[in-house]
Amino acid sequence: MSPSDFSTRGMYFEEFEVGRRIISPGRTITEADVVNFAGLSGDYNSIHTDVVYAEQTPFGKRVAHGLLGMSIASGLADRTGMIEGTALAFREIKEWKFSRPLYIGDTIHVEIELEESKPMPRLGGGSLVLGVKVKNQDDQTVMKGRWTVLVQSKPEDE
Repeated sequence: MSPSDFSTRGMYFEEFEVGRRIISPGRTITEADVVNFAGLSGDYNSIHTDVVYAEQTPFGKRVAHGLLGMSIASGLADRTGMIEGTALAFREIKEWKFSRPLYIGDTIHVEIELEESKPMPRLGGGSLVLGVKVKNQDDQTVMKGRWTVLVQSKPEDE
C-alpha cells in the first residue's frame, strides 16, 4: 500500500470534497514508543510493560497503549499534508473504537475519508468530519472513529 498522491498541501476548507479519501504513510510501533508513552502518561499497566505478565493474557504478548495508537494516528494524518498551515483546531473525537490489539512491531497507517463539511464563516473557515481508520500491516482495522477538525477558508485575495 502506498500513500495517496497528495500534491496539494495545506488545503483550504473550500477545496475539500465529501467522499475524498486519503491514505497516510506508515509507521512502525516501537519499544521506545511504548516506554516513552508509559512515562509521559503514567500508564504503566502490566499489559504494556511486563513481558511475563502479558504472556499470560489472551493477547500472549505486550500490547501498545490504545491512546498511543490514536496519538500516532493523529501524527500520520498530519503527515498527509492535507491541513498543513490551514488547520485551525482539532475540535472533537465524535467516537472512537479500539477493535484489535496494537502490538510492538506493528506498522500502521491511516485511511481518512471526508464525511461531512460545514462552513463556519464567523471562525474564518469550516468544520470537517473525517472518518478515520487505523490499519495494521495486514490491512486489519485496529481502531476507528470520527474526528472533527476546523480548517481555514481560502483568503479572499486568492
